[in-house]
Amino acid sequence: MDIYQLNYVLHEPTEDQGWMYQGEVPVLQGCVAWGDSPEETLKSLLTVAQTIIEVCMEDGQELPPELTPLCSPEGTLTATV
Repeated sequence: MDIYQLNYVLHEPTEDQGWMYQGEVPVLQGCVAWGDSPEETLKSLLTVAQTIIEVCMEDGQELPPELTPLCSPEGTLTATV
């Protein structure tokens, strides 16, 4: 089991996003999630990130070198895969 530190960006709700929060992990292409609250958004974002990492590992793809192991300061998600 590996643990990765994932820096994320949480965007405030806007009308063009349906007044939902949007979160993204820029280092993982396509890692985006939406939610009605910051907590809901981050929970969904973590699930998306874990899935992307698992698929990369299963397909033998290298993970972005920016991913770093174990640490969880503010502004990061910890994905356990």
